[in-house]
Amino acid sequence: MPAYLFGLPLGVPGQISRDSATVEPQLLASSGQPTAFGVPVAIDATSHKCRAIASGDDAADVYGFLVRPYPFQSTQNDFGGESTVPTSGAVSVVKRGYILVKLNNGTAVNNGTVYVRVANASGAKVIGGIEATADSTNTVGLTNAYFTGVGDADAVEVAFNI
Repeated sequence: MPAYLFGLPLGVPGQISRDSATVEPQLLASSGQPTAFGVPVAIDATSHKCRAIASGDDAADVYGFLVRPYPFQSTQNDFGGESTVPTSGAVSVVKRGYILVKLNNGTAVNNGTVYVRVANASGAKVIGGIEATADSTNTVGLTNAYFTGVGDADAVEVAFNI
């Protein structure tokens, strides 16, 4: 495995990790914006704009994953080097492809189920966070996503809508 991917060290959550991803721009909702790259997002039923996964959402609400600006980049940062999620305007959402995400709980395994926390946040287990272990009704399994391996301390690769 290469030490760098698109000019960034391997293990940067929110980075597209393989070619041929389907990424589309989405406008951010005025409230409930995601706070990190590499997290699943939903489309708000009222504003029809992108928002973070909220308490009570289910697997069908996951529209895609928030990615670092792709295929476009800002003039201030290296390609994919954005570190702060914008609070307004357009963001990039991967609808199909491979993405690096932060694993908040459990140990990922090749072809393992990707869970998203939707209730009872606690410590590293945040609403909208990715987990490798089911936690009763607090997490939902994504039927259209799986882990591609164990990852490292910083990130693990998820295949979404492949």
